[in-house]
Amino acid sequence: MTECTDHSTTGNAGEGPKYTGVRAFVKLARPTQWSKSAFVLVGPAYGWAQGEAFSWWGAAWAAVAFSLASSGLYVINDWFDRERDRVHPRKRHRPLASGAVSPRAGLVYALCLIAVAIAALLLIPAWHTRAIVGVLLGLHIGNVMTYSAYFKRKVIVDVLSLSMGFVLRVMAGCAAVEIEPSSWLLNATLFLSMFLAFGKRLGERRTLGPEAAAARSVQSGYSDVLLEMAVVVTAVATLLTYAGYVQSRAEAYLVTFGSPQVKGVGPGFGFNLLWLTMLPSTLAVLRTMVQLDRGKYDDPTELAMRDAVVRVCAVAFVGLTVLAIAFGTRGG
Repeated sequence: MTECTDHSTTGNAGEGPKYTGVRAFVKLARPTQWSKSAFVLVGPAYGWAQGEAFSWWGAAWAAVAFSLASSGLYVINDWFDRERDRVHPRKRHRPLASGAVSPRAGLVYALCLIAVAIAALLLIPAWHTRAIVGVLLGLHIGNVMTYSAYFKRKVIVDVLSLSMGFVLRVMAGCAAVEIEPSSWLLNATLFLSMFLAFGKRLGERRTLGPEAAAARSVQSGYSDVLLEMAVVVTAVATLLTYAGYVQSRAEAYLVTFGSPQVKGVGPGFGFNLLWLTMLPSTLAVLRTMVQLDRGKYDDPTELAMRDAVVRVCAVAFVGLTVLAIAFGTRGG
């Protein structure tokens, strides 16, 4: 469940709760992590780019449901970890660990968030679509709760469990608008998520040193060498599977220069515009590896928000994707 780390400023051990009242409950829900529900919209966005006709309402309500459910699951994870978090230099400021929210109130809050998430599914237009998305949300909830209680202490399994949460988001988004998810896209999502999770564990070891196991118990089962290999393998797999997705959609994003009427030498020069997104993707992955290895960050999510090169790559990726959608042939 702990897909990210709370990056609160370290304070003195004797400080009281950093967040109180309503603010504590807002912080406990981690609304900044709702950005991860963007994965719900990935499939519909690419489907729309390829000319698929559907209503966006289904995908939007699915994203809302996953956002609220994830908030509830974060609360449950913090409920399980509250004792360990109290001795962590940053996590001790979390509302449950600091005592700003009582364990009972936190548990009730989590159940309410999950209940509202399930209710949001009722706003998805078609009943059979609601059922499929509901099953996927249920699998996500079950996976995260199992992670919080068990998987997070198991080497490799912890990362696979976290990564499946993102795969389920992509599948739910596609199901919500009734389009078929690309296997290449699912593979790229899986390996990207694994790359980020392994990178986070490696970053923690680089920045916390011997204290890494105290912050995350599974660290005692990892080694620097194992994590370095895992980061490299998943980085390569991420880029290869995304390249496969780009290639599989070549016709949808093809732009042709010249014509047989003018040139008299065949159909002209064709180019898959989506391939251009490989450039910022590759740079962002390699930049992340370099910064983690240097111990600059202990979380790739934080790196993505603060590192100028990675931010430029993200903007370039979005811009080039929009360019490919605007000028591609959509299968023509």
